[in-house]
Amino acid sequence: MSDARPIGVFDSGVGGLTVLAEIRDRLPFEHTVYFGDTARVPYGVRQLREVREFAFEIIRYLIGMDVKLVVVACNTATAAALKAAQTEFDVPVVGVIEPGARAAALETRTRHVGVLATQGTVTSRAYRRAVHYLDAGIEVHEQAAPDLVPLIERGIVEGRELDEALQGYTRHFRESEVDAVVLGCTHYPLISAPINRALGPEVRLISSAGQTALEVGRILSRRGYLRRPRDPEDTGASTFVCSADPDEFASLGSRFLNEEIHVVDPAAVFDSTA
Repeated sequence: MSDARPIGVFDSGVGGLTVLAEIRDRLPFEHTVYFGDTARVPYGVRQLREVREFAFEIIRYLIGMDVKLVVVACNTATAAALKAAQTEFDVPVVGVIEPGARAAALETRTRHVGVLATQGTVTSRAYRRAVHYLDAGIEVHEQAAPDLVPLIERGIVEGRELDEALQGYTRHFRESEVDAVVLGCTHYPLISAPINRALGPEVRLISSAGQTALEVGRILSRRGYLRRPRDPEDTGASTFVCSADPDEFASLGSRFLNEEIHVVDPAAVFDSTA
């Protein structure tokens, strides 16, 4: 059995490309559709109810493109909408919080885990609940970092401005027994090197992107949804959609994926999600 329908992936901007890259690396035959909601980035400073509405709009758009599975490649949207979306829609919907929490719970030796995330994700306490579901004795230290997503969306992934922001956001982790920090926003792997420098070599960074890609593969395999082309050279294709300024998204996304990408006109998105 082979299912050639694409996997849908969405985030508030370019951050979810870290998840897309892992999916394409681990599942090279799969077609993908990536939606970056650049008209409404960042999600982390918005009310969770509003983010849930955005997520439902985008999921409906992706279902209209006949996707076989949707990945909510945004921690804030996962916290706000995952459970409701799994109930509302017939296609499988996968989030990024539980895979990251599972990896952190397994990684920590001190049983002190840090979560660096957006304000929305921290407010939801979704990581705290997910980690404590696995090990109630782990102490979870959460830190909101509202300036990071805007910096990354501007293409600032190195430099003094970013380093100064990270010094402040990671201070509590450095002063505690934290030995594993979850990158609780899919944008943050794009600045993993500066975060590593701020935390020090003894702290392990946990990105949920790879763990989420593994979960996607398991679900597709169990349901018989994997694409199995006859020609092993027939690798999957990716379509990119954004809700504002496709040229800017294409430029920034091309840098992060290290390939030239073309983006669907945002007018088509608004027509489809109206």
